[in-house]
Amino acid sequence: MSVTLYEYPKCGTCRNAKKWLDAQSVSYEAIHIVENPPSAEELKELHQKSGLELKAFFNTSGKKYRELDLKNKRAHMSEQEQYELLASDGMLIKRPIVTDGTKVTLGFKEEQFETNWA
Repeated sequence: MSVTLYEYPKCGTCRNAKKWLDAQSVSYEAIHIVENPPSAEELKELHQKSGLELKAFFNTSGKKYRELDLKNKRAHMSEQEQYELLASDGMLIKRPIVTDGTKVTLGFKEEQFETNWA
């Protein structure tokens, strides 16, 4: 199995996800989420495949999220505006994102990785 891993190298959660994938011998293409964030269209596709609320794609504990007051502003934005905002700054995106083109996971929970990527 080969997956795409959108990650931020300084993120501890991303490092844990990579460590788990390495231990399971899952090959992956690592993409730096800040230097090469997914496009609005890619985010829309990831969102639809994930089955999660769009809110889950936001790094709600991030400094940038708080600075932009997105907790209050998101409710007044269209989905497309939210995709475009996420695509404009990788630090706004919850990470890591792992996908095989069919399934998508956000963050790192070992049980979730066992179910999807083992």
